[in-house]
Amino acid sequence: AAARGAEWRHVVRLHVLGEVYMRSAVHVFARTLLSLAFIVLGWDAAREPGGRVKVVAALGIPRPDLAVRANGSLMVASGAMLLLGIRPRAAALTLVALMVPTTLAGHPFWQVNDPQQRKGQRIHFLKNLSMIGGLLFVALSGDRHDTACSSSRRR
Repeated sequence: AAARGAEWRHVVRLHVLGEVYMRSAVHVFARTLLSLAFIVLGWDAAREPGGRVKVVAALGIPRPDLAVRANGSLMVASGAMLLLGIRPRAAALTLVALMVPTTLAGHPFWQVNDPQQRKGQRIHFLKNLSMIGGLLFVALSGDRHDTACSSSRRR
């Protein structure tokens, strides 16, 4: 009976360890997917602000070119932190802070009269809200390490 109990505990440990590895892999994959848009689009904005400058200038923000480049640079840095798992909570909250004004200023679909343009802006607005939701989910999960070894040590 003792041998059977030890065997059962071994099976349970293997199952828990497998679950930890799987959860860790999915967590890293999800963080990677979430961070890509911020890295790529932030890089584009920092490198070539384009029409974004006009939108920011219309809001009365001083030095709109610099504001767009700084916003893009912060998105790249925070996205990279999120990707690499470096202070993911801080990275996610920084991205939320950047996304709220970006979404409101960049995609005010309620102000657009043309039905096709309104629909496009509404899609971008809702996509950004979804990204904010994902970031808040990361922020709530905390600064845990995403390795199976660290997860199994916490148990």
